[in-house]
Amino acid sequence: MNDHQQDIARQCLEGAERGSLSFPQIIGRLIEAGFESYSVDFRRATAVYYLPDGQGIELVCRASTVAVAPDFDVAAIRVAIGEAQALVPGYSYNGFCDKVRRAGCAGYMVSFPGRRAVYYGRTAETHVEMFPPQA
Repeated sequence: MNDHQQDIARQCLEGAERGSLSFPQIIGRLIEAGFESYSVDFRRATAVYYLPDGQGIELVCRASTVAVAPDFDVAAIRVAIGEAQALVPGYSYNGFCDKVRRAGCAGYMVSFPGRRAVYYGRTAETHVEMFPPQA
């Protein structure tokens, strides 16, 4: 992984956390830089960005005081995803992360070739969300 790719990964995480980049913008930048996927682990507060050859960069995410709930509430996770996709007034990535933590989401993985995100709970329950057509 080269320095440019590492910079892009950092910029995308910072842009999400600051609210200066949207999910489609982040996807576009990461794909253009050669990334294939990324994962976020809420319990460790880390994000890992992966290239197709297996190389990756692990970054520290914003810390949160919201714990991952023990029960995986798919309905609440779907609501949070819907708010994110619609960019409802007051939406922020940090707020989204706290909402899905409260709903028992321990982390998620985004696949660009698969055009989906997989959200998972503490007991390995999952919810698969396909990218919206415009993403």
